[in-house]
Amino acid sequence: MRCLPPRRAALRFPLALLAFAAGVLLLLLQAPAASAVQFPPPQPPVPAPVVPAPADPAPFQPTPEAPAPASPDPLNPTAPVDPAPPAPPTDPSGPDGDGSVVINGPNGTPSSAVVTLLGITLLTVAPSLLLMMSSFTKIFVVLVMTRNALSLPSIPPNQVIAGLALFLSFFIMGPVLGDINSGAVQPYLDGDFTFQEAYTEAAGPIQQWMLQFTREEDIALMTRAAGMDNPATPEDVPLTTLIPAFMISELRAAFIIGFVIFIPFLVIDLVVSSALMSMGMMMLPPVIISLPFKILLFILVDGWGLIVTALIRSYA
Repeated sequence: MRCLPPRRAALRFPLALLAFAAGVLLLLLQAPAASAVQFPPPQPPVPAPVVPAPADPAPFQPTPEAPAPASPDPLNPTAPVDPAPPAPPTDPSGPDGDGSVVINGPNGTPSSAVVTLLGITLLTVAPSLLLMMSSFTKIFVVLVMTRNALSLPSIPPNQVIAGLALFLSFFIMGPVLGDINSGAVQPYLDGDFTFQEAYTEAAGPIQQWMLQFTREEDIALMTRAAGMDNPATPEDVPLTTLIPAFMISELRAAFIIGFVIFIPFLVIDLVVSSALMSMGMMMLPPVIISLPFKILLFILVDGWGLIVTALIRSYA
């Protein structure tokens, strides 16, 4: 440890005491300045708002009453007047007074509401009319039997077969639909025919078309089932008898065509089954082997073309 000279050691203590006294003096001088608080100057008082005194209410004035209606009795002017009785309901009859309601427009044409109602009704019964009064049933049955003869229960699907049968029906019945449109629908829309006259004119072409492809035996069958006498002429056959007789004839013709289609494919199944039996392959299903040969035969003879041509010519 380094030792200081005796003179310097004697001066060190008074200097330290002097520095301590100076620091205490500085702290005392700064304390009053820090403790001083600046307060804002006092604000003058705000006067209260002056509220005006309420005005005096206006004096009540009664509403003058309306004068009473004049009495029809001059001797008793205060007698009450009876109200007028309501008008009686009018009879919903046509202009001729026959009890019919007029649904046509001002120029004789049917109103838009009637046309819309007839259109919705036609769309509702269109599937039934398509099945009962057209060639759709026969074409659809023949196409389904052809698919089954090929051992293809789901190819082509039902939607494809139904679409093909639908457009073939439109193709076959195009002339009939044209006659109905020109002879009944357009005159009715122009106001030349009433609804009953348009229905009679439209039933004529479709009835003549169905009579061409309905057997007399089927008409006689439905006539006897209805307990009616045999009609004198084909035109006297009512639609309630003609439509089921036409459907029976169509199903009969469809089954005959389907039987003819089944024969060549049945021969292929017999040949394949005999070949498998002779080779001792009894566990192998014959359909797996005969299916390619059926499809090959159907393509070689242009099966779809032959069937569609035969169906169209059956209505010629």
